[in-house]
Amino acid sequence: MNAIPSFTGDASPYGGGDPYADYRTADFPFTQYADLADRRLGAGVIAANDEFFAERENLLKPDAAEFDPEDFGHKGKIMDGWETRRRRGVSAAVPHPTDDDHDWALVRLGAPGVVRGIVVDTAHFRGNYPQAVSVEATSVAGSPSPDELLADDVKWVTLVPRTAVGGHAANGFAVDVEQRFTHLRVNQHPDGGIARLRVYGEVAPDPKWLAVLGTFDLAALENGAQVEDASDRFYSPATNTIQPGRSRKMDDGWETRRRRDKGNDWIRYRLAAQSEIRAVEIDTAYLKGNSAGWAALSVRDGESGEWREILPRTRLQPDTNHRFVLDAPAVATHVRIDIFPDGGISRLRLFGSLTSDGAARLNARHQELGG
Repeated sequence: MNAIPSFTGDASPYGGGDPYADYRTADFPFTQYADLADRRLGAGVIAANDEFFAERENLLKPDAAEFDPEDFGHKGKIMDGWETRRRRGVSAAVPHPTDDDHDWALVRLGAPGVVRGIVVDTAHFRGNYPQAVSVEATSVAGSPSPDELLADDVKWVTLVPRTAVGGHAANGFAVDVEQRFTHLRVNQHPDGGIARLRVYGEVAPDPKWLAVLGTFDLAALENGAQVEDASDRFYSPATNTIQPGRSRKMDDGWETRRRRDKGNDWIRYRLAAQSEIRAVEIDTAYLKGNSAGWAALSVRDGESGEWREILPRTRLQPDTNHRFVLDAPAVATHVRIDIFPDGGISRLRLFGSLTSDGAARLNARHQELGG
């Protein structure tokens, strides 16, 4: 675990104007990974010991925290985050909380996986952020209740030890624990508020579930696929193309800047394991005057395999879901979509199943991660 030391320390009082003007952040190396705590994947904050000033569910809102300096309610200042009441000691003679006093929230990850980095964002919490935070993780099968997660027999692994944080800042922590987790426990010491929580990592799907499904979307983030690289992320992230469901608005897909050269844009994906692709969907939902003009699909088998085209350059229509049945199954571990010349797509879906070798490797990986 590596904290970003420049983000400890006090934040200045809000001075008016742009509420984000003095917000502190950095380029964290782990944000290339998907957010395992994304609500679109099914993540949720299932319990908290206290949420007196602001609801725990705010932690996982997809958008940046908002701040209205004049917005007050019956309990005080309304904050766009999770905020607990001030802790007190046991008596007038002992008015301060103990070193062990803390508040906690339980987070169900949207997709179980290996955590690579965590951002605890205290945006707009300037005089009411926690002195320190810590994060623990566990792996519990099924759909456990909060009481089951808090039982004495559940083993929690520390991802972020108790670490001082800064107010009105994105506090980033790199994580180096090679295990598969399903739930997190976020602690703030002794009390205070956190605006947003982001949990970046790699999805580690359950091989038994995929085996029962048989044919499924091999490109889906929730099934273990991930974006390895993309030519352009100017307007929106390439990871949007493998999120669940259909896009609901333009920025819920992938859109590139306008090209002024003779090149083209592309995304490269890594599948969960070696697979047989039998059908393809390329969706341009909500991309109307900015949809890609054409698209082509290529695959390779293995890190050093040769790329080969399985779908030639094909005309795309705006705001349309395009379906293609391949003449023969394409065996692949990696997929690349090229769009011409620029623009965007909202979703890519690749239907098929794992090969026997792919299923064996995925099972072995699952066991390595403690599955």
